[in-house]
Amino acid sequence: MQTELSNTLGVQYAVFGFTPFPAVAAAISRAGGFGVLGAVRYTAPDDLKRDLDWIEAHVDGMPYGLDVVMPAKKVEGVTEADVEAMIPESHRQFVQDTLAKYGVPELAEGEASGWRITGWMEQVARGQLDVAFDYPIKLLANALGSPPADVIDRAHAQGVLVAALAGSARHARKHADAGIDIVVAQGYEAGGHTGEIASMVLTPEVVDAVDPLPVLAAGGIGSGQQVAAALALGAQGVWLGSLWLTTTEAELPSPRLIEKLLAAGSGDTVRSRALTGKPARQLRTEWTDVWDDPAGPGTLPMPLQGLLVADAVSRIQKYEVEPLLGTPVGQIVGRMNSERSVQAVFDDLTRGFEKAVDRLDRIAGRSAEQ
Repeated sequence: MQTELSNTLGVQYAVFGFTPFPAVAAAISRAGGFGVLGAVRYTAPDDLKRDLDWIEAHVDGMPYGLDVVMPAKKVEGVTEADVEAMIPESHRQFVQDTLAKYGVPELAEGEASGWRITGWMEQVARGQLDVAFDYPIKLLANALGSPPADVIDRAHAQGVLVAALAGSARHARKHADAGIDIVVAQGYEAGGHTGEIASMVLTPEVVDAVDPLPVLAAGGIGSGQQVAAALALGAQGVWLGSLWLTTTEAELPSPRLIEKLLAAGSGDTVRSRALTGKPARQLRTEWTDVWDDPAGPGTLPMPLQGLLVADAVSRIQKYEVEPLLGTPVGQIVGRMNSERSVQAVFDDLTRGFEKAVDRLDRIAGRSAEQ
């Protein structure tokens, strides 16, 4: 699983692992892949600094990167309070009525929500970068497409490669024109924000569209055989996110949530706007059902929806209200049926990859000796 891109970054395997958990990111890099820490939840620079310090101390000198959620177009002077004021009272009441229906307790007095999608905001994302560029990160990825031009220039000036996620060849060409270095072709099967084109179709389209830029395949990949398929389609590596959620190093907030992930099949996810206002693949729950029900008020656009449901999601997670309890995850959840270490996942990926390559060699009439 070595490619030109993995060699450029100095990693053993062309496996890029996105995760919100520092321990998982460090373990991915130690196992020979490339760990990428998701920064969207870090609204306080000191919290990000603390976790990057931890990664530095536990990554054994191996490379790693950071993923931000940053709009390409700058919006001046908009605060979180300004955005909060745009949320209709009728939607706030719908949230309260839904929580009351399922008996979800209030947070303790003075307890703040532990989940807020504010990393999308210009000033928050730039604060994350001010911290991150003090560390030897090797890759900056942006989940909302190409970051602003000055951010790309700043990253390149520090020798940091820039990646952007794309759900279509058209998006990918825009990223290439913006000067990014790597395109992540994220298929319909992926967890979180994702488009409508499946990975088998999307990956070769993006490879052709941005040649010679390297492409990482994402969405529905959780075995070595699927890694081999992605490389056969022209990708120079794979971008895996969901697969790490049930690793022993992950820090999911709820044992019941882990149980739901382990029990879920590949058909138990849905693309819903319930979490952030943009289509995001997640476990299907009664929470996603009420937001997708035509009889309800409908979701708000991003970022209003994320701010609207922040406290509700924290309450659902804290009190483990099983019918409403979910998380972003891809269709690969059907393969995530046991808790394993990150190293065990890599061992499985490498074995599956070798089997797939051997099978193709036999089909092509080649033997290992040849």
